[in-house]
Amino acid sequence: MDAKEVEKCIDEFGTDIYRFCLKLCGDRADAEDLYQQTFLKALETEWTLDWESNPKALFFSLAHNLWRSARRKQARRNTIAPCSIFDEETETVHSEENIEEGYLQKELAAEVRRIIQNLPEKFQVPLILFYLSDCSIEQIAAILKKPPGTVKSRLFKGRSLIKKRLEDVGYER
Repeated sequence: MDAKEVEKCIDEFGTDIYRFCLKLCGDRADAEDLYQQTFLKALETEWTLDWESNPKALFFSLAHNLWRSARRKQARRNTIAPCSIFDEETETVHSEENIEEGYLQKELAAEVRRIIQNLPEKFQVPLILFYLSDCSIEQIAAILKKPPGTVKSRLFKGRSLIKKRLEDVGYER
């Protein structure tokens, strides 16, 4: 793949790929690294893009594979020398509702984020792609190289796990 093709891909769907990287990593700096690695890897390969098929899925798949590799590498390193992160994520609530409602919404969002991050990868990735990257079930199936029925099943099971864990910690709807 040449630089002009990669540049066109960045213009076409770079923000979607970045958003996906951000949701996978959960950290802006790591997401930027993954985003850059994804397009760098595309430059290094000898692929030719077929614009008639879905080139966006190729980049989602590439980002997902790089992220999995990095996670495995980090897991191996943590078995040798564990490290911990001391930064706490701080967010500001921009709403005109009362402070209590804003706080409760912020807590619910943080809890859902924490639940999604702790889900097994086979449920986590389809949920992120479907709800946060607006990918269709067919696109997710192509990215994960799984049948559409499996993707639907994992989305259903992931939603069920999120609902159950929210109920376990006291959130009811």
